[in-house]
Amino acid sequence: MGIENRILVVDDDVNMRNMLVTALSRTVGYNVCEAENGERALDCLKEDEVDLVLSDMKMPGMTGLQLLKTIRDGGNSVPFIILTAYGTIENAVDAMRLGATDYLEKGDTSMLKALDVKVKKCLEIKALIDENAALREALDKRYRYVWKSRIMEDITRKVENVATSNSTVLILGESGTGKELVSRAIHYGSKRARGTFIKINCAAIPETLIESELFGYEKGAFTGALRRSRGKFEIASGGTLLLDEIGEMPLLVQSKLLRVLQEKEITKIGAEAPIPVDVRVIATTNRDLKEEVAKGRFREDLFFRLNVIPLVIPPLRHRKEDIRPLAEHFIQKVNEENGFAITGISDEALEVLQQYDWPGNVRELENTIERASVMMRSGNLEKSAIELTGSIRKAAPAGFEAGTTIAEMEKQLIYRTLEYCKGNKTKVAEILAISIRTLRNKLNEYEGRGTEAIESVEE
Repeated sequence: MGIENRILVVDDDVNMRNMLVTALSRTVGYNVCEAENGERALDCLKEDEVDLVLSDMKMPGMTGLQLLKTIRDGGNSVPFIILTAYGTIENAVDAMRLGATDYLEKGDTSMLKALDVKVKKCLEIKALIDENAALREALDKRYRYVWKSRIMEDITRKVENVATSNSTVLILGESGTGKELVSRAIHYGSKRARGTFIKINCAAIPETLIESELFGYEKGAFTGALRRSRGKFEIASGGTLLLDEIGEMPLLVQSKLLRVLQEKEITKIGAEAPIPVDVRVIATTNRDLKEEVAKGRFREDLFFRLNVIPLVIPPLRHRKEDIRPLAEHFIQKVNEENGFAITGISDEALEVLQQYDWPGNVRELENTIERASVMMRSGNLEKSAIELTGSIRKAAPAGFEAGTTIAEMEKQLIYRTLEYCKGNKTKVAEILAISIRTLRNKLNEYEGRGTEAIESVEE
């Protein structure tokens, strides 16, 4: 324990108070203060931060229970140990109901030994509370919810409920709707918040590598395996693993993932025995997995295993009342990151944003605001600074000649969009609502290289 652990002892009995103060002061790192009654204890709490309150139950004036209730009513969650006379456990139960962290029997012969154990336990709880509070405050700006639509408020409530469980979650929605943000909110709102959050994009990793990425491998498992390597499941043990674009996972790997979810253990490539893992899995996709199951591209048993708690994130065009708060949030973010002085957004510029259908969803809105902010740097964002790009209707000229096959139209559409996006395949995939792997396979097919050819993805 560090010297910052300040303990307040409250007791009207001078002898008992001195004994407790002396016993606690022997422990290095405990800074002990004292109060003879509840009123003085409240003054101490106002004067300085306290990490633990140790209070007698029965005192003249304000009792220990009244002191506890006053502290809790004031919003202070400081750990509180109530001292109760031998044989009056019912009073301790009342204290626990009011929010006491623990209780200690004064007449117990082993009281001082129990005191040491209980104080350490309470200070550990306080340290955890402080750490989580700091973590949530630090993460709030980055992962906070920014919306006012009723549908997203409903999702917020669901996310808060889901976070308290350990169930697998499947998040559905178009690209750019905020599925990863929701995933992180679930993780950081859960008991696993102190653990690692690992994301793996199932579409961005070649099929030949995804198994080793997920499960790891032993030294000598294959050519080039010069050392033992941990996979994402092992790294994320104790935390959360986000399987982004789960619909792109190869069927062979799907079967192995199903076993991991069922057995809570993984087998590295080249290993003889499995090892246990403690990981919460969150999966996201912009595909209709029921349709993928019907087409034989996704295992039905894995779908049911993942779909324990489904969350559907609606596209931005279905919740346009969120555009203003999102735009204002992104302006504030750009200001903080770049030292700009954008004060807001004009009504004319906002109208342009409201009329657009946002095929790239929240991600496209953020990029649009950032681009406009770079142009303006200060003052209000004006209509002239708003440059809308990424609409598929802009990317592809309307109409095809009669007699053109569906396959040929698809090919033309992909190449036109690729030209419009200046070769940025990630952007093309977002606009066409397909995965990077699907786009890569289509291009390989058009160029006669087959769908197994590996091509780098331009971000």
